Amino acid sequence: MHVFVTGATGYIGSAVVRELIAAGHTVVGLARSDRSAQLLKEAGAEAYQGDIDQADRLQQGVASADGVIHLAFKHDFSDFEGALATDLQVIEAIGAVLEGSGKPFVTTAHFNGNASENVALSLAKRGVRTSIIELCPSVHGEGDTGFIPQLIEIARTKGVSAYIAEGNNRWPAVHRLDAAHLYRLALEQAEAGSRLDGVGDEGIAFREIATIIGKHLDLPVVSIAQEEAQDHFGFLGALAGLDIPRSSQSTQKTLGWQPTHPSLLEDLEQGHYFTS
Repeated sequence: MHVFVTGATGYIGSAVVRELIAAGHTVVGLARSDRSAQLLKEAGAEAYQGDIDQADRLQQGVASADGVIHLAFKHDFSDFEGALATDLQVIEAIGAVLEGSGKPFVTTAHFNGNASENVALSLAKRGVRTSIIELCPSVHGEGDTGFIPQLIEIARTKGVSAYIAEGNNRWPAVHRLDAAHLYRLALEQAEAGSRLDGVGDEGIAFREIATIIGKHLDLPVVSIAQEEAQDHFGFLGALAGLDIPRSSQSTQKTLGWQPTHPSLLEDLEQGHYFTS
């Protein structure tokens, strides 16, 4: 299959590109810069110069593809509403090209991104084999720049590795290579209108995460009160106390997807998160 990928040089996208190529697909990745284009070529993919803000360029790239995986997202927490608005525009632009084609279109769920999801699901009724993947707060692995590295940096800055109250609230997680495999399977197999759970670890107690961080940084591991969470964790304060276990049993059964890479705790114990 000839696959067009947005966000193709990102943390997850680069793994998806390698997964697709290893499975025999050809890949064209949207590249915003010469550096991104070079990285794609080194990975064995073709680079297509453009940006998600350039609807015409985006649609030209989509038009020649057998399927599309949309991973690009503006991770700008200072203007998250603007990022969601851009994502909606991208999905609408892609959908306008794919409508009636029967081609697969795999996209990603984002917090408060209901408008984008609704448009994506509506495409499933208009001749597009759309599927939506919901990932976890932690998509972990080497090169991670998400919540786990931020928790590590907070611990370094504060001099303690903290959890809230008893720390029994649970976070789901998935290794980025397992996530990449799921995107490929969704492209190849998912039925139109599918919602898929990208979950490896169904729920890890936040206290366990804090304990491993404290061990590797040689810092005390402490409990803090809920009212202290915002001051200690900053914008992660609300998330750090959430109990959000999830299961991917249905997705595993439907697609035959089996997470095989290290769990989040195993990944943390390997030490690469603490080398910078």
